Amino acid sequence: MLYREALNLALDEVMHSDDTVVTLGEDVSLYGGSFRVTEGLVEKYGQKRVIDTPIAELSIVGNAVGMAIGGLRPVAEIMTGNFSLLAFDQIINHMAKLRYMSNGKIKLPMVVRFPQGVSRQLAAQHSESYEQMLAAVPGVKVLSVNDVNYAYHALKYAVLSDDPFVFIEHELLYNKKGEVNFSQKLDPFKARVVKEGKDITIVSYLKMVDEVMLAVAEIEEALGCSCEVIDLCSLNPIDYESLRASLLKTSRLVMVEEDHKTGGYGSQIIAWAAEEMFYALDAPPLRLAGADVPIPYNRRLELSSIPTKESILQDIVAWGKKNDV
Repeated sequence: MLYREALNLALDEVMHSDDTVVTLGEDVSLYGGSFRVTEGLVEKYGQKRVIDTPIAELSIVGNAVGMAIGGLRPVAEIMTGNFSLLAFDQIINHMAKLRYMSNGKIKLPMVVRFPQGVSRQLAAQHSESYEQMLAAVPGVKVLSVNDVNYAYHALKYAVLSDDPFVFIEHELLYNKKGEVNFSQKLDPFKARVVKEGKDITIVSYLKMVDEVMLAVAEIEEALGCSCEVIDLCSLNPIDYESLRASLLKTSRLVMVEEDHKTGGYGSQIIAWAAEEMFYALDAPPLRLAGADVPIPYNRRLELSSIPTKESILQDIVAWGKKNDV
């Protein structure tokens, strides 16, 4: 099925099994969601559980916080990551903190989900990535979704958990096809080994995982090596054990992310490797990230501002040759 269909099925199943699950956001009801994720749900569950809201992200998340405190399991959709900035007060000061500050007396079983990242010529105000800010907030768990099977299982897990989750999708992955293993007991906090290898560990998440996979065969041919590709899946908490096991095998680390390089999420992975795995590394880690510019509208400039298959291939091969991979 498609990535968006897997998310839709996950929502459908949890709403069917638990009548405290509601979803709310702009155009999620009658229109079926800007990216069709909530399509068909209002016909099954009605407008009291599939709720169209005003264009007011602070209100959407604030209402979801109140719903969660009151015993519901709300799934709040923000149309795109940039708009989540308007809801940061509710996400950071209330959603992430109330369970801790109440010593567990208040439960926050809620999910805020949204797509982010560079799509196709949506310009700077619709193309940003904010996982680096959200993953740095104690009290909220942050998942990032590249894989169709993970999308289905992880969303169900997040909705049925008593903890608050931020669930990050990507605008260019909604039509990605994949199989769902319905019998799998998937741990959403465990990193996914997309491809096994023995010489270089390449870590990524969201759409950049696919860009890496497009380049990896040519990287291996050019360097005569074997690459292990890891999809982080969970950005907070991080599955450091899977990263540790991979680095003990390969001794070389590459981090690939779409976010801007300065202050980007990947700096956390590189810092951890320098602090905890220094003596296991045979080369300085390489970090490939977006340029420190607002995302351009022009398609050629837009592509030049983020890693692509071509730039990933070129940069990793140059790094590999310099470090005798």
